Amino acid sequence: MRAAVWYGAKDVRIAEVDVPTPGRGEVLIEVAYCGICGSDLHEYVDGPHAIPVAEPHPASGVTAPLVLGHEFCGTVAALGPSVTGLTIGDRVAVEPNYRCGACPRCRAGEYNICRHFGFAGLMGNGGMAEYAAVPAYMAHRLPETVSLEQAALFEPASVALHALRRAGALPETVAVVGLGPVGLLTVRLAAERNVRRIVAVDVSPARLHRAAGLGATDLVDAGVEEGAGERIRELTGGEGVDVAFEVVGSESALRTCLAATRRGGRVVLVGLAPQVSLDTFALVNNEQSIVASVGYRDTYPELIRLVAERGLDLTPVVTSTIALDALVPHGFEALLDGPGNQVKILVDPAAHRDRLDHLATCAASAETATRTTSDRGRRC
Repeated sequence: MRAAVWYGAKDVRIAEVDVPTPGRGEVLIEVAYCGICGSDLHEYVDGPHAIPVAEPHPASGVTAPLVLGHEFCGTVAALGPSVTGLTIGDRVAVEPNYRCGACPRCRAGEYNICRHFGFAGLMGNGGMAEYAAVPAYMAHRLPETVSLEQAALFEPASVALHALRRAGALPETVAVVGLGPVGLLTVRLAAERNVRRIVAVDVSPARLHRAAGLGATDLVDAGVEEGAGERIRELTGGEGVDVAFEVVGSESALRTCLAATRRGGRVVLVGLAPQVSLDTFALVNNEQSIVASVGYRDTYPELIRLVAERGLDLTPVVTSTIALDALVPHGFEALLDGPGNQVKILVDPAAHRDRLDHLATCAASAETATRTTSDRGRRC
């Protein structure tokens, strides 16, 4: 089979590898779609960051080179020994979290902060391949009313949903600073929860426009307007929002969030910033809280229900679907070209080489419009 194998920074190869054999407690998935995540980009640009290169990851037993991709879904193709509750042919979304099940946090149900936590596709072989073998606990069966394209977005949507849960009691007003896929999905899920005012902040007019279509009530262009935090306060009558989500991973974005949040409000850190400085005097005097949100837990059942029963549509964040062969030029490099042109790119491992030019044309046409699922199906 063909797979995207990470060997090092700027060294991702589309290689022929053996179809994995599912071991005890594992299932083999024929992959339908795999999304490109910002974590994949970081590993491509200047990794390794999470990818194990010296010692095998304790949950997967794998070291690089390994197959990338943790945002994936597909169809069960084979069952390893002792697997129950799944059958060949089941359509599934993959929740790619490794967990040991035995550490104190796992026993408390907080498996997203397991002592041996990791992701298939970063700490073990993942879904940028025609087939992937994963622990059966990762596979969530899909009802017929949930498309595989929707299922491919459950992983980033789970990050957004967990962040909303970390916000505490349902807020009336929120700001979302940073409109990549997770930021946009945070906007969409906040709208699904009927949050009264949702202020979306970014430097990209195209992404701001997309946020408006997903439910943002107010838009702040941080590339044009100075003092985005103060602008958000103005929009809320000088009070500030109840909760601000930092989905960039930068000190400036965190400062914007703190400036935008009311006294007694909360900032939820979703982006990954290595180090920041804080005005703790102001933080204490305003009695603001900063909480971190990492990964997710117990989110897939809720997302499946929202899509199947309430018609939640996550697909407007998808800007193109590409073949595996196009991963580097039309995937990684396209996302690195700058904000606005691409948001979420899905990889279709089954797409043939002769579709590349057509898929690239589709990707270019996707830059200026948010399309419905049926539109994408007609055009691509």
